[in-house]
Amino acid sequence: MNNVIQLRNLTKYYGKARGIIDVSINIQEGVIFGFIGPNGAGKSTTIRTMLGLLHPTSGSATIFGKDCVKYGHEIRLNVGYLPGEVSYYDNMKAGDLLKYSASFYGKDRTNRLRHLCEAMDLDLSRKIADLSYGNRKKVGIVQGLLHEPSLIILDEPTSGLDPLMQKTFFELIRQENANGATVLLSSHILSEVQKLCSRVAIIKEGRIVKVEDIGTLRDTAYKKIRIEFSQGIPEGLADEPGVSAFLGNIDEASFLFAGDINDIVRRVSAENLKNLTIEEPDLEEIFMHYYTRNEQKE
Repeated sequence: MNNVIQLRNLTKYYGKARGIIDVSINIQEGVIFGFIGPNGAGKSTTIRTMLGLLHPTSGSATIFGKDCVKYGHEIRLNVGYLPGEVSYYDNMKAGDLLKYSASFYGKDRTNRLRHLCEAMDLDLSRKIADLSYGNRKKVGIVQGLLHEPSLIILDEPTSGLDPLMQKTFFELIRQENANGATVLLSSHILSEVQKLCSRVAIIKEGRIVKVEDIGTLRDTAYKKIRIEFSQGIPEGLADEPGVSAFLGNIDEASFLFAGDINDIVRRVSAENLKNLTIEEPDLEEIFMHYYTRNEQKE
């Protein structure tokens, strides 16, 4: 399978201030790839640099096998990009702006425009200035998908969308992916990445700290365990190998466990238990603990 995006030690400084440092990622054709990290971690800088909107300090980025600095204009013709913050001509109507955008691609997009606007419940007759933040985001989504791009790059796409519209948006992106588009989804809302993506990169303070399959990240990382004891929490449970994020209150304990699940089951089986629950933690719990763990090592 071909790599649609290849980043090699991509670095961007703003003067002396850190942007991103030695970011290396491969994104294969046809996947939905997640890019996660808190605000300020470097997600938007990575995207803008690889699209040629910012000039890299060092390193390289290629999209469709072409250098993003040399062939930026050519590459962007086949990329749908939704920035984190959208800004338009306030006095234009949404419909006029999107028709203007469609004219860049030399093909009739009338049916495509109608389909996307119906899906996103977007009123084309209203001026941009009169739209709420969420409706402006809808305009950005439609604009990014209008020309049926082979690569879709979404930077914090659901901010401002209500839950029902978020669900519609996720379905739309899944359909675009099913039709062959590769998707890069950048977000600090980890449940979004968990719903859509098959593979994920975690960025912290401008550096990639992990690239992993979503399933592997869960399976090799942690289980979430809750136990209710009959005679109080046994001494030393919080210090058992593999136990982290421990919370205890008299007879009840909850924690994340990494390792052979049989080890912790054998440890607590000697106790008189009222209840035991073992479940998969969501990606957010894994991610936040991963950050905490790495900060403790530094």
